[in-house]
Amino acid sequence: MTKFNYENVKLDLDRDKLINRMKTQLSDFRFNHCLRVEKTSRGLAAEYKIDVDRAGLAGLLHDYAKERSDEEFIEVIKSKHLDKNLLNYGNAIWHGIVGAEIIKDELGIYDEDVLNAVRRHTVGSTNMTGVDKCVFVADFIEPERDFPGIDKARKYAEKSIDAAVAFELKHSVAYLVKKNRVIYPTTFDSYNYWIAKGEL
Repeated sequence: MTKFNYENVKLDLDRDKLINRMKTQLSDFRFNHCLRVEKTSRGLAAEYKIDVDRAGLAGLLHDYAKERSDEEFIEVIKSKHLDKNLLNYGNAIWHGIVGAEIIKDELGIYDEDVLNAVRRHTVGSTNMTGVDKCVFVADFIEPERDFPGIDKARKYAEKSIDAAVAFELKHSVAYLVKKNRVIYPTTFDSYNYWIAKGEL
């Protein structure tokens, strides 16, 4: 039984109610992934002396909007006057950047550390906070992840959080290129920035 809550991030936040809400609107696969990312993100935050509760809450919520329809995302982009370039992308980008707006509207969570970590968990940033890094890496290395390179990714996460971020960006860009996928500009900027830091 989980003994923690997130009231120091949002005063009236009840984790159990939030969990129940997520369970009704996410597939079992996605819901359980969110729980694993929450736990992994909290662990990384504790290890690297980063705000554990903000990292944990952002980890829990990072895929809150992942299973929404394209139509809903497009409506939010238009109604909130978000960057029109977002319309050229899809769920892989939307569920983070646009998902943060849905979290604000539906859950009343306005903590920018939490929201930015949700926004950045797939595209990265040249200005990532510790909370951002924890969620970014936790989503990549949570215990059920299994792909070529996962062992290396976990070793980098043990070495340093920055090295883990750099490795993930390198791995993700290579994957997208191999699959002939369009790459979101922020992802390229993030890759260039973190690779130049020389952590790998």
